[in-house]
Amino acid sequence: MRLTEEQEELRSAVRSLLTRHEGEAAWRPLAEQVGVAALAVPEEYGGAGGGARDVHVVMEELGRCLSPLPVLGSAVLTAGTLLASGDKEACGRLLPPLAEGRSVGTLAWAEQGSWDPAAVRTRAVPGPGGGTWFLSGVKEHVLDWPDMDVLVVAARTAAGVSLFEVAADAPGAHREPVVTMDGTRSQARWVLDGAEGRPVGVAGDGERVLAHVRDLACAALAAEQVGAAERCLELTVAHARDRVQFGRAIGSFQAVKHRLADAYVLVESARSAALGAAFAADEDPGALPRAAAVAKSVCSEAFSAVAGETIQLHGGIGITWEHDAHRYFKRAHGAGELFGPPASHRARLAAGLGLTS
Repeated sequence: MRLTEEQEELRSAVRSLLTRHEGEAAWRPLAEQVGVAALAVPEEYGGAGGGARDVHVVMEELGRCLSPLPVLGSAVLTAGTLLASGDKEACGRLLPPLAEGRSVGTLAWAEQGSWDPAAVRTRAVPGPGGGTWFLSGVKEHVLDWPDMDVLVVAARTAAGVSLFEVAADAPGAHREPVVTMDGTRSQARWVLDGAEGRPVGVAGDGERVLAHVRDLACAALAAEQVGAAERCLELTVAHARDRVQFGRAIGSFQAVKHRLADAYVLVESARSAALGAAFAADEDPGALPRAAAVAKSVCSEAFSAVAGETIQLHGGIGITWEHDAHRYFKRAHGAGELFGPPASHRARLAAGLGLTS
């Protein structure tokens, strides 16, 4: 599995812009000059008509610098949900500004720590005439952004789990920023108390859409984890070359070499798993659920292990606030739990293979 020359050029462009623009300031240049928000959006909706492999490249680069940009929440979750819903009216109205980066969306889905579509308990009841609905419930672990304006909410109706568009400033929709271990990725808790929503897609089709979007999100997040783990390894190798102990660079000690070699194997194995999920999303959608479950499990555990080694092999400096090691470790913990921990994905992988009793 190889990326194309164009995708490697995309990587170079994204890395260059992220070097020149830090944090939230990078969103506008990346959206306008590179079109990161439009990569997976079809051309008919103002996008670039790319696929999961293009998103993979961008997510790897965002992971390297622990970027807070809303690519995962807006370009993957929100755009992916709209496209999977098959609602052409909603896609035609919402996707063009999302693709341009003028609008930022998020998917409010998880409840009580679960991303299982069957666990949705937020209720939606029809208003007079049935044109509008009113939603009540609490959504957790919603990926946040200061200028959020499009909220897609999963809620339960008489037909089953359905999807609704809710304006971020709608009466009855209240956003509560939450403090997480990973300070580099903002999350919010949304409290809906009779918030007005507009249906998206077919009533009762939400579980199918969310299951598909979960796989796309896991593939994208796996790429981010690979990029972050790779950067951890680079920082640790550089430190092992420069840090002198007992008159020798610590990288010359056999024990350190072995640990760095093990970390390298973890990074490259994770890269293969993440690329496998991206290729499946583009070329073999039927294999995506299995590939995404493998990628999320493998990449979560690889990133956590490599980030831990980064702290250990940096010694005392690795646990100080002045060094980035702790930030990568916290991102590894947070990303490992996002969309479900590795064990939950191994369980659904086993179920899909018929290995459960």
